[in-house]
Amino acid sequence: MNEIPASGRIVLLTTTHRVAPGLLSWPAWEALRTADRVLCADPAHPQLPYVREAGVSVETGLDAGAFDARALVDECARGGGRSLVVLAGAEGEPALTDGLARLAGSGRQAMPELELLPGSWDLPGARLLDAVQVMDRIRRECPWSARRSHEDLLEYGVEEIYELIDAIERGDRTELREELGDVLLQVVFHARIAQDDADEPFGIDDVAGTLVEKLVHRHPHVFGDDVAETAEEVKAHWQRRKAQEKNARVSVTEGVPMGQPALSLVAKLAGRAREAGLAVPVDGTRPGVGYALLALAVEAEREGVDPEAALRAAAREYRDLIREREASSPNSLSSPS
Repeated sequence: MNEIPASGRIVLLTTTHRVAPGLLSWPAWEALRTADRVLCADPAHPQLPYVREAGVSVETGLDAGAFDARALVDECARGGGRSLVVLAGAEGEPALTDGLARLAGSGRQAMPELELLPGSWDLPGARLLDAVQVMDRIRRECPWSARRSHEDLLEYGVEEIYELIDAIERGDRTELREELGDVLLQVVFHARIAQDDADEPFGIDDVAGTLVEKLVHRHPHVFGDDVAETAEEVKAHWQRRKAQEKNARVSVTEGVPMGQPALSLVAKLAGRAREAGLAVPVDGTRPGVGYALLALAVEAEREGVDPEAALRAAAREYRDLIREREASSPNSLSSPS
């Protein structure tokens, strides 16, 4: 059986909705401009206005038969070989690609040159746009989410942070990735709620912009002329910049969230006092368990130990001891009555 020569060319041009429309690669533009025919099944394809503005004629509103694999292959064979470009939709035109694969695999069909051409690629962080879009739709269409306020989400934010801490301390990489996503959800959700505020609205771009400004300002050794070659020098730069930003404060305790866990709170306050050179006595002479714990937390901070993390580690060991005792005591109850 004689081999049937290839004739023509079919290009499946794919794009990503996460890149601004019109930002196609040079090979993509070349394929569009030199094609004998450009087809697109989706009349609302985001690239269409820009492709047409560039002078490329695109056929839309076609029936399903126009995208039949055999019909396109036969058309390519006419006139000594034609070049067809299919501007793929979000799903990538699976019916067409499956049909072309079946024809090519049959061995009985003269096939044109087939090319899958990525017209654009996702940039790093592009999936964050998906998160924003999904949350925007949920906020509009989900009855529960549409009614949430910042205050309603407080308990979830605290819970997600604790779950993130737990995943990090256990070294569970799978859980870490999931919990980071849950924390990100809180940021995206709060930003979307803020967007609906009648008096002082802001959105996720404002949140990100504020963060970028802060990071650039606090890293002059990266974005400016300052020099820092050690971690200690970086910390010194950071502290100086933070001091400049907070020069309007009348107390070093301002900005310390009092709602955080007590051991972390004490360590934070003690660190602020130590950095400011304030000698605040915590000799434990005042009565009560609270002051005894406070003195231990201040001592831990002074020694560079996170008292909250230290107590959690001890609590895990204590939990394991409880389970060992339960295992060795058949008559013990698994939970208190």
